[in-house]
Amino acid sequence: MSQIAARFARVEAYRSACDLVTGLMSDLPRKNCWTIAEHVGHRSPDGLQNLLFRASWDADGVRDDLRDYVIDGLGEDRAMLVVDETGDVKKGVCTVGVQRQYTGTAGRVENAQVAVHLTYTTSRGHAFIDRDLYLPKSWTSDADRLTGAGVPDDVQFATKPQLARQMIARALDAGVKARWVAGDEVYGADPHLRQELEQRQVGYVLAVSREHRVSTGAGKQRAGQITQQLPKRAWQQYSAGHGVKGPRVYDWVLVDVDHDQQGHRWLLVRRNTATGELAYYRCYSPDPVPLSVLVRIAGKAGGRWRRASKLARDCAGWTSTR
Repeated sequence: MSQIAARFARVEAYRSACDLVTGLMSDLPRKNCWTIAEHVGHRSPDGLQNLLFRASWDADGVRDDLRDYVIDGLGEDRAMLVVDETGDVKKGVCTVGVQRQYTGTAGRVENAQVAVHLTYTTSRGHAFIDRDLYLPKSWTSDADRLTGAGVPDDVQFATKPQLARQMIARALDAGVKARWVAGDEVYGADPHLRQELEQRQVGYVLAVSREHRVSTGAGKQRAGQITQQLPKRAWQQYSAGHGVKGPRVYDWVLVDVDHDQQGHRWLLVRRNTATGELAYYRCYSPDPVPLSVLVRIAGKAGGRWRRASKLARDCAGWTSTR
C-alpha cells in the first residue's frame, strides 16, 4: 500500500483505500461497504463509498504500481498471462455495465456485471495485474445512462477479446516478460488476438469450440471433425497437474495446422479418460515445443482460471469503470 500512496490526492482517500483492501483480504463472509466499514472500525460506509465514486486518485497508476509489484515478487522470463472474465450477479439496472447476459459465475444468463481480468502466473505464484469492465452496447449506446453512472466520456464499446488484447498489449509494452498466453473459448475464437500474439512472438494455448475451423493438409476442417479421423495410437496420456484428488490425467493428441505460415501451430485435444469428453485448444509457438509443454500450459491455465475466478468473485462487487 505504501507503493501506491502517491496516487491519491488526499491522505483521507489513501487511508480509505488501505481500509478497503484490508476488508477485501479478510475472511468476511459477505463483503460490501457496510460490512467492511464495520470490520475496520468505521462508523458508516461513507468513506469507502466516497473512495469508489468521488475521491480523486489515479486508478490506472495504481494498476501499473500493482503490476510492477507483482513482477518484482513473482517475475520469471517464461511467465504466463491468463485472461478470463468473471460475472457478478446484480439486482436492479443502475450498476455500471449491468444487463442480462451470460456469466460463468452463475453458469447461465443473469442480470450481471462482467469484468475481464488478466492474471500473471509463474512457478512462484500468480496474481491479478489488470482489469477492464465490459460495457455492453445497451450502455455505450445510451449517453445519458453513461453520464448518470459517471462513466468517462472516452469509454466506447469493446468486446471481451478487444479488452483482453488491450490488457495484454499494455503489459507487454510495459516490459512484462511472458512466454505464453492462455484463455478460454471467448478469446481463442478471436483471430485478431491470435494474430497480435504471433506478431509479438508470444506463444499461446487458447481454448476453442469443436466447431472451430483450422487449416490442415486436407483443407479447412472443424476441430471435432479432425478428432474423429485420428487413430487410437495417436492419443498419449499425460497429467495436466495436480488437483484436489491427485494428478489430473487425460488423453491428449497434437495435430499440426496452418503449415503455410511461419512459426508452429497446433490443434491440441484433451479427452477425459472416464467420460470421453473432449476439449480443444489452438496453440502457437515461435519455436518447436513438445506435447508435454503444451499440456502443462493448458493444465496450469485451468487451475489458474478456477482459483483466479474464485478470487475475482470475492472482489467482483468492487469492479468499476476505474
